[in-house]
This record gives sequence, C-alpha cells and structure tokens, in this order.
Amino acid sequence: MNKYNGFTLIELMIVVAIIGIISAIAYPSYDDYMKKSRRSDAKVGLTAMADKQERFYLQNNTYTNNTANVGGTATDENWYVLSIDSADVNGFALTATAVAGGPQAADTTTSAGNCTVLKLDSTGARTPTACW
Repeated sequence: MNKYNGFTLIELMIVVAIIGIISAIAYPSYDDYMKKSRRSDAKVGLTAMADKQERFYLQNNTYTNNTANVGGTATDENWYVLSIDSADVNGFALTATAVAGGPQAADTTTSAGNCTVLKLDSTGARTPTACW
C-alpha cells in the first residue's frame, strides 16, 4: 500500500480562501493608515513654512506672498504642494494641496473627510480639523 504525503486540492483552496479573506479585511485599514502617515508631510511643511513666515515678519515687518522666501512649494516627501493664499502685515494663510495623481489625491473617503487640502493661518487655525 502506497502512502502519499502532501496536501489535497481542497486543503489548498481553503488556505487560499482564508488568505483572501484576511487580505480583504486588512487592506483598507493599511491604506487608511498610509494616508494618515503621508498627511504628516503636509503638516510638517505647513508648520515649517509658518515658522519661516514669522521669521520673515521679524526681519521685514510684513509677511511674504513669495514662496521662495519661505522655503519653496515642495514638501519634504513631495506628497503635497505648498502655497501662500494670502499674506500682508496682519497675517497669512497657507495651503498644502495633495499632488495630482499621487496617492494622497485619493485621501477623500477617510473617516476624517476630504484631506486633500490642508490649511494653516497665522492665528494657528488648522482646517479641516479632522485631518490634523
């Protein structure tokens, strides 16, 4: 009598099904986690630009509209583009917009809402608040 060692096709199909179910549950959580972690690129970029705006104000008694004066438009990881919405002697408003076609451009269906555009102003107001 021959004794065969190995797995049957049914056993392999059950293992593949289990892996598929686990993957289907885990991937959305992983994707949401990655979007949250990439948002930190915008937060760091906006905060650094705000610090440079304050430094510029101390030297010139006004805030600048020129992004070159406060570090440029790129964030460290290039997930977002930084811009200055407004700037004068009274304050400034900064925006970080997700790069079009990048993975953060899809950061719209999270529990926090639409996080493709983050804003920071001279009063420290951060919008949308759920994304910060």
